[in-house]
Amino acid sequence: MIGIIGIVVILVMVFGGYIAAGGKMAIIIHALPFEMIIIGGAAVGAFIISNDGAAVKQTLKDMGKVFKGVRWKGQDFQDLLCLLFELIKIARQNPVELEGHIENPHESAIFGKYPKIQHDHAAVDMICDTFRNATMNYDDPNQVEEVLDKQLDAEKHHALHSSHAMQQIADGLPALGIVAAVLGVIKTMASIDQPPAVLGGLIGGALVGTFLGVFLAYGIMGPFAAKVKTVCEADHQFYVLIREVLVANLHNHAPNICIEVGRQNTPHSVRPSFNAMDEALRNTKGAAA
Repeated sequence: MIGIIGIVVILVMVFGGYIAAGGKMAIIIHALPFEMIIIGGAAVGAFIISNDGAAVKQTLKDMGKVFKGVRWKGQDFQDLLCLLFELIKIARQNPVELEGHIENPHESAIFGKYPKIQHDHAAVDMICDTFRNATMNYDDPNQVEEVLDKQLDAEKHHALHSSHAMQQIADGLPALGIVAAVLGVIKTMASIDQPPAVLGGLIGGALVGTFLGVFLAYGIMGPFAAKVKTVCEADHQFYVLIREVLVANLHNHAPNICIEVGRQNTPHSVRPSFNAMDEALRNTKGAAA
């Protein structure tokens, strides 16, 4: 919703200010379709050239994040900590029982309590792989942390590709606007024998290209790229939290301490309070009993 509000504010302020200053919308409306074909078409073509099919699909999908916002909310972080707490408790008390949960997480009763997490392949794979490696004596905390860091870096790089692709388009739009404007000037020069009123309209239409390129770059596409990057980085903290808790577990801290380490490393805006987390863990213990 906030993304839609932002777009409305941009359009109202830019075009409202133009009209309030005495500007005429007729020349913009007349030139807009043709300038959009030139600028927008060139931008789409450049985008397709510079990305493969998978990246194109991912970018189109990620543009929805501008309006949907972050995927992982405060309750999801609390649920993740509760899930990890249960798995750590089982790993300490009955490693054989843990194997059933990490080998078939989509049939696990523990994972089933948190369906949103259960259906996220990246989170489930990271949790299960780390526990699985620990059962194979691959339990050097520093080594595991290094492996997880590399995995997280790769995931983040992949997630941010859409943002980088959109920013490249934003960087190119002003130049494409100039291309459209130059074509408009060429068209105007071909009509140099026309009266001043006609030439003024042609020149105005040509300048719409420059305006449109800059406007789309800094008013639409640039903010879209920045928003997608912000959302991806915020969602990435969910996976960082998994690393913090699992590494703390490999250091043989008590389960409650592992969860507290994770809670303190949760972003402040979605961090559950100590009392709320303690109550959630108590409820988890009660359900397990």
